[in-house]
Amino acid sequence: MFRRPSLAVCVLAFSLPAFGGKFNPALSIGDAAPVIEALPGIDGERHALAGPKETKVVVLAFTCNTCPYAVDHEDRLNALAKSFKGKSVQLLAINSNSDKTDDLDAMKAHAKEKRFAYPYLKDETGVVGKAFGATRTPEFVVLNEKREVVYLGAMDDDPDGEDVKQRYVEDAVVAALAGTAPSVTETPPIGCGVKYPRERRRAE
Repeated sequence: MFRRPSLAVCVLAFSLPAFGGKFNPALSIGDAAPVIEALPGIDGERHALAGPKETKVVVLAFTCNTCPYAVDHEDRLNALAKSFKGKSVQLLAINSNSDKTDDLDAMKAHAKEKRFAYPYLKDETGVVGKAFGATRTPEFVVLNEKREVVYLGAMDDDPDGEDVKQRYVEDAVVAALAGTAPSVTETPPIGCGVKYPRERRRAE
């Protein structure tokens, strides 16, 4: 069940690991999840990571409105969200792109058209995507009850979704719910590059 946090949790300063994962520049398997602020969603609410007492497993899907790869995953994301309903799993889709086609108003229109069954959040500054090392849309992170990273990468083994044989995210969630590690912990994400907001250079 998705719950609105009582207080917005500010982004805390944290140290990135000396080395990221095999494919992730910021996080490795077993790392504690960065603490993030509550983000605005298409529903007019703000959402943050649920606490362990509320939800055992969290799935973060970094995505957007327009990338063909991301769009191809939307039906699968809807199905995933519905399949875990009532099973102590929180799924949050996060859009870190800075394009006008990916602003909150555009996200609301797109989600209404596609009937998203999960919260769709806007990462205006890109700080959340960067903290989780997201470089592609779509890209997935699965966190266990201790809010440790147990999976990083693609949703499954077929970007088009036409011949899926291994469901990496679903398998990681099932394993995390059982208190075990998934058989596959990291895969290369396949998709469009995340278009983070440009940082202005400071005058010297």
